[in-house]
Amino acid sequence: MRVTQRSFLPARSGPGGATITAVLGPTNTGKTHLAVERMCGHASGIMGFPLRLLAREVYERVVALKGEKHVALITGEEKIVPEGARYFLCTVEAMPTDRDVAFVAIDEGQVAADPERGHVFTDRLLHARGYAETMILGSETLKPLIRKLIPDAEIVTRPRFSTLSYAGPKKLSRLPRRTAIVAFTAAEVYAIAEMLRRQKGGAAVVMGSLSPRTRNAQVAMYQSGEVDYLVATDAIGMGLNMDIAHVAFAGLGKFDGRRQRRLSLSEMAQIAGRAGRYQKDGTFGTVQLGATESCAFAPEEIEGLEGHRFEPLTQLVWRNPAPDFGSLARLVTSLEARPTRPELLRSDDAIDLAVLKQLVGEPWVMERVRGPRGVARLWAACGLPDYRKTGAEAHARLVARLFRHISEGDCFLPEAWIASELAHLDRLSGDVETLADRIAGARTWTYIAHRPDWLANPAEWAMRTRGVEDRLSDALHGALTQRFVDRRTAVLLKDLGARGGEQPVEIDPDGSVAVGGEVIGRLDGFRFTADPLARAGEQRLLLAAAERYLVKEMSRRGAALIAAPDSDFALDFAGRMPPRLTWRGARVAKLRKGRDALGPRVELDRAVAVLAAEDRRRIQARLDAWIVSAVAGALGPLVRLTAARETLSPAARGLVVQLVENLGAMRREVADVQLAGLLKGDRQALARAGVRLGTAHVFLPVLLRPEPTRWRVALWAVAQDIADLPELPAPGRVSILADDAHPPGFLEVCGYWRIGEQAVRIDMADRLARQIHERRDGRTPFIPDPNWAASVGLGREGLARLMRALGCRLQLVDGNQLFAWSGKPRPQAMRARPGGQTLGALMPGAQKSRGDASDARTLAPSPFAILAGMKGR
Repeated sequence: MRVTQRSFLPARSGPGGATITAVLGPTNTGKTHLAVERMCGHASGIMGFPLRLLAREVYERVVALKGEKHVALITGEEKIVPEGARYFLCTVEAMPTDRDVAFVAIDEGQVAADPERGHVFTDRLLHARGYAETMILGSETLKPLIRKLIPDAEIVTRPRFSTLSYAGPKKLSRLPRRTAIVAFTAAEVYAIAEMLRRQKGGAAVVMGSLSPRTRNAQVAMYQSGEVDYLVATDAIGMGLNMDIAHVAFAGLGKFDGRRQRRLSLSEMAQIAGRAGRYQKDGTFGTVQLGATESCAFAPEEIEGLEGHRFEPLTQLVWRNPAPDFGSLARLVTSLEARPTRPELLRSDDAIDLAVLKQLVGEPWVMERVRGPRGVARLWAACGLPDYRKTGAEAHARLVARLFRHISEGDCFLPEAWIASELAHLDRLSGDVETLADRIAGARTWTYIAHRPDWLANPAEWAMRTRGVEDRLSDALHGALTQRFVDRRTAVLLKDLGARGGEQPVEIDPDGSVAVGGEVIGRLDGFRFTADPLARAGEQRLLLAAAERYLVKEMSRRGAALIAAPDSDFALDFAGRMPPRLTWRGARVAKLRKGRDALGPRVELDRAVAVLAAEDRRRIQARLDAWIVSAVAGALGPLVRLTAARETLSPAARGLVVQLVENLGAMRREVADVQLAGLLKGDRQALARAGVRLGTAHVFLPVLLRPEPTRWRVALWAVAQDIADLPELPAPGRVSILADDAHPPGFLEVCGYWRIGEQAVRIDMADRLARQIHERRDGRTPFIPDPNWAASVGLGREGLARLMRALGCRLQLVDGNQLFAWSGKPRPQAMRARPGGQTLGALMPGAQKSRGDASDARTLAPSPFAILAGMKGR
């Protein structure tokens, strides 16, 4: 590899001619990149990182440079070691100490001051060496300690590639894109991510408790621009290189395992330094979430962060690197040994030592630990990481069970136990917290699976545990995305803020509108309806997006409507006002009162207003032409009758005018004068036109069919300015119940004649009238046909009312009650007489008729009963 001038590092020689160089500086100084270049320039090397995620990232880079067969990855939970590997990328804890390599590097060396993990870093800083070159990477806070502890090291400081400046506090809604918000508890992270989902479309989530696979997926979602915000814990500070422009602190204090404290300036710098990568400047500040004044940087802190000036470290955490395995007591004593240098501080917070102290007092442990090998095996078991963060006491119980198994029998863990634990973890249901806890459990077993001295078949179990962890990680990524990312809002917000270029728009056959792959609503004709599941604030965003994206589609649809055939249009009316016109099933206009009943006015729907004025004018003309054609088609006989009236006599013309005003059906007495003046030729012409001059009504029978009736009711309601109508009678009904709440004239325009509490279709009543005249012999009393009641859909009393209305009356003949023609219709018989008595109630011996619409009224013997009596005689 070519070494640039910037990469040149003078160094002092260590023992045997090896160089030791400490490359120190703030974030974004290219330290890790430099170390990778240096390692690849040697025949072999080892690099130690603070995170498995970083080790994996650099592993992939080196594989691309050197080839897969020459590069190894070693972490507590993952081992990829090809035969003949020369370059090893590891977590610091997993760095092999028995390999002789040319180059060694330790990244983020300042972690040596961490109370829990620091002792491992300190050991590597002091003892891990390459035979040609050793490199220590870290913060400038390490400088005084390196001078004292490693006097042979050459210290080189590197300036930050970009500037870091303070941007002040900001509200969450005012945070710029490509911002990382840092909180210090999972609850805070989730709450902020939820707020960002509502306001900004969502955020990626990065926490130390997530598995590397889940973190990678969340980071990839942010890096790809799918979301513009990242919510993270302080885990973000450890070398995660992302495109972050601004870092916003949701707090400046955290619980460090012992107490709640304010972040140190170097901790603030490690996090804030994630803003601005390479030569892009970055900013930092706080986010206002109702926090107290403690969430504000002091002036001296701002100055230190901008100038990268921090208090140096005074001590590193240390633990005896050579534990004594002679006995349990000697092991504990050796681990509690104090360092001889004042720059080193004994580690007292490590979880492995705490677990060991929990177990050494157990009698069964003391029995099983025999000799140095048993002590070493117990100490190895205590090194099992507490991924679930359960604490020393709870973690000690798991370690105790593990040690029981590896200290008895064949010294291997029972496969049934491992399988049972994995089966319990391998469940993809549950919320974010549940899945994260299962992943922590799976990581524990992944770590165990990479201990060949604990398992009879470690390769198989490593594969199975990795499979469980990967499945859970994918499920957790999905749960995080579902909970904290509103892809639709993110797409629309990003697009509304963009200049130039547009998201792809798709309109499905069912009308669903998708922008950038996210459904925003439905387009029904020209009417856009936002997704009903969207929140109120999101509804406005969806409407704005529709207004922007659907202009071309609306124009295209307008042109299609103008050119559409008549078959694409229809009347949408079943009683609800106003009647509407539809195009391909979508409402485009409504009917309003016009010059007359047959000439309504077409009013365009408000949704059509989005079109240009010229397009609206042409659509208006097209719908006007269609309504004329449609009325002529539905009410053709009436339209033709209107056109032919000039050939008729004045009386016939007057009758036609009234018939048109009543839309093809009216009571006969309304036109008595015109009917009396009709000539023979008029009657013939009217008959040819389909007009029936019935006993009680003048009507056109063809217009009583369901579709013409629907049109007649719609046109009548519009002409009468009716605001509300009941539901239209069902097609095929010959009688219906009458309701006083019906608008005046409604039953008549529907083609029904009210008879008391029921209404009979007028063509059926007219047919009954003709049957009566065929049956009677002058005014001689007659017996009604038994089928008449069924033909008009009435009960016995209803039939009696109808026959009276048609001009019949009851008459006693030899003591029998018959009907006789009275010579003219009796309209007064249509309704109940005063006092509630009906015609039937005047007959003696009445009984209540089944199915009658009246209350508990008594009815006279029906004509059928009279007929039965006559036959009996």
